[in-house]
Amino acid sequence: MTHPRNLITDVAGLRIGNAHDARLGSGVTVALFDEPAVVSCEVMGGAPGTRETDILQPDKMVPSIHGVVLSGGSAFGLDAASGVQAYLRRQGIGFQVGNARVPLVSQAVIFDLMNGGDKEWGLYPPYRELGFQAAEKAGLDFDLGTAGGGYGATTANLKGGLGSASVKTSSGHTVGALVIVNAIASAVIGSGPHFWAGGLEEGDEFGGLGLPARVDSDMRRLFWKGGPQPATTIALIATDAVLTKAQAKRLAVASHAGLARGLRFSHALFDGDTIFAASTGRRPLGDAAAEFTELTALAADCLTRAIARGVYEATALPYPGAQPAWRDRFGTGRGS
Repeated sequence: MTHPRNLITDVAGLRIGNAHDARLGSGVTVALFDEPAVVSCEVMGGAPGTRETDILQPDKMVPSIHGVVLSGGSAFGLDAASGVQAYLRRQGIGFQVGNARVPLVSQAVIFDLMNGGDKEWGLYPPYRELGFQAAEKAGLDFDLGTAGGGYGATTANLKGGLGSASVKTSSGHTVGALVIVNAIASAVIGSGPHFWAGGLEEGDEFGGLGLPARVDSDMRRLFWKGGPQPATTIALIATDAVLTKAQAKRLAVASHAGLARGLRFSHALFDGDTIFAASTGRRPLGDAAAEFTELTALAADCLTRAIARGVYEATALPYPGAQPAWRDRFGTGRGS
């Protein structure tokens, strides 16, 4: 069962903020937790860009963190977490270490340096300021598509973007996904309009087209971004279930199945595919093994749907020769 909002913020205990720069052709998306959250991650791409991910491993001493950043800008974009830290510190949020207050913010970035935006920013990139702005805007409702960290995202054949989806498990836990779709490959079958995620669609959340009657060999033909352009799909999975750090790690690992289903293909040499998994700790697990197993399965489904929504909701960048959006080519879907 999906929630009316159908966003990751249906999970109690977190807020999302977006900020972008249209001239730059890039942006930042921030997830802030109302209380420090148990978070882990799994990096399965061959070319990741990350910050503060080692502390998320189950054998590390840090029990929880304050926020997660999904950003454009490749290695330059890693400055965004500093802006989020500055915002949190101003709010008095962070772990007290002696006289210092230290907000802990983990981050992953996408490569969007070749999308037509003006990257001549001078001495320092603008991502620290964008991170601060995104944190200031954090709330329960936020834009999808060409927004925040998904502003400059692309795929092999259509404009990428920011996607989200949520679902409730049979035992009443909520799980949601937030993703920046900047894939080296494609979210649609062949040349479209059907999404690889079509069999998991809820209502008409990405056009209501379902799957084609048959996926032939030509539709399965591999193609990807040409030249030396890396690509990355990065995501945050969140749930209100009380999880240990080890369980959060397993949730992040299992959720990578959502990338494999939503894209043709993922986890490649030039990918930086990274997934964070967070527990806001509002509802204990009952039958722990069974409920956690269902949670991992539905989290992957959520991520698959969020990938399609990110592409479906996107609009083309305002530059000559920019990649077309799904809606530019196919309208709004069923009945359009």
